[in-house]
Amino acid sequence: MAKKLSFKDKKPEEITKLLGEKREELRSLRFAASGGRAKDASKLSKVRKDIARLLTEQTAQKNNA
Repeated sequence: MAKKLSFKDKKPEEITKLLGEKREELRSLRFAASGGRAKDASKLSKVRKDIARLLTEQTAQKNNA
């Protein structure tokens, strides 16, 4: 099993950039799934969880600042 990505050492700008990339990836996966050509069905949930982790870390950094 692969390790989860750690976002605690990232700067707020990097988190915002990663969040945009993950949202775009999720959008493309959704379109691929609706077209019936999804290769990895679990990829959707993995990307959603990464987005949630990024948002959680972003909020934590704002509260600590």
